[in-house]
Amino acid sequence: MNEKTLLKIAKDFGSPVYVYDAEKIEFQYKRLTKAFSKVKHLRLNYAVKALSNISVLKLFNKLGSGIDTVSIQEVQLGIKAGFKPEDIIFTPNGVSLEEIEKAAKLGVQINIDNLSILEQFGTKHPNIPVCIRINPHVMAGGNTNISVGHIDSKFGISIHQIPLLLRIVENTKMNINGIHMHTGSDILDIDVFLYASEILFETAKNFKSLEFIDFGSGFKVPYKAGDIETNIEELGEKLSQRFNEFCKEYGKELTLAFEPGKFLVSEAGVFLAKVNVVKQTTSTIFAQIDSGFNHLIRPMLYGSQHDIENISNPKGRERFYSVVGYICETDTFANNRRIAEINEGDILSFKNAGAYCYSMASNYNSRYRPAEVLLYKGKAHLIRKREDFEDILHNQVILNF
Repeated sequence: MNEKTLLKIAKDFGSPVYVYDAEKIEFQYKRLTKAFSKVKHLRLNYAVKALSNISVLKLFNKLGSGIDTVSIQEVQLGIKAGFKPEDIIFTPNGVSLEEIEKAAKLGVQINIDNLSILEQFGTKHPNIPVCIRINPHVMAGGNTNISVGHIDSKFGISIHQIPLLLRIVENTKMNINGIHMHTGSDILDIDVFLYASEILFETAKNFKSLEFIDFGSGFKVPYKAGDIETNIEELGEKLSQRFNEFCKEYGKELTLAFEPGKFLVSEAGVFLAKVNVVKQTTSTIFAQIDSGFNHLIRPMLYGSQHDIENISNPKGRERFYSVVGYICETDTFANNRRIAEINEGDILSFKNAGAYCYSMASNYNSRYRPAEVLLYKGKAHLIRKREDFEDILHNQVILNF
């Protein structure tokens, strides 16, 4: 997406606005598929929580993807987008038995990550196939905020609880058809990920009727120039070889599954915001935009870095700016960042805004959530309208005093 295209989108649809490039999404999907082409049965389940717009889900359905869901609402969104129930896996955390039963009734693949619910569900529904989420106690990423494989994680059933898990399965006679793990986001060390995979393979040997093994995801994407990323091609080569060896040992061709989110959509998205005010203090020049952490919270929540470009003046002389929002809180997107000279009214582009950006947006300060646009086959399509005041009031019940 070049500056000219983005500036036209900002003009036509207003700001702030999220823009997604369908071509980049398709490229990433095919890249991952190619990396694991030596596996006979591969299943990619796009993680809906990363970006849940129904038009984006329909695009993934068109590409042949399945989806990974974490709430009954995401399951319903997936079905509405055209996914067959058998192409949906439900991987919640901390939800009630009732919610899991609702998902099971819709016919989706159930993935359970705690012993209490496993026993309850297995006792009531022994014939419904269930996947088990294992916590291998391995951190494949470097950020504890986004790692879920550590020993104190609320996610997954500890490998140290396997004996009790097996007793529950034996007592309930339930049908275990899949084993799953997710070590967390931003996988840096492929060897560490492969080590965690060995734990999953060892666990899988305890179950005789498996259909698939799900290795989660968490592939790192580059957030700035020179940033490192997960070497998908190397991982594909090494894990495919080991997976095929395991299938021979197991005596059955299994499906290798992943649930990528960030890898597929992060680099496809940009966030466009207009500069309201350029404010200079004794030591800092602030570029204050028409947005805040109500629209893009990742820099404040995770300390993530998004490259920021002034697409209104891309060749201007670079100066140091702190880019901040209009929320009455500290909502700093960047401190002392080198950006081409900014003037009031300029449009700033935030890169890597496809994953966990709009999906985490809110109405804090009673601000409207922004529009979303999908660039598909060279044409910009509005896929979510900007909210208005009626949306703020929509579910409120107004008392008359």
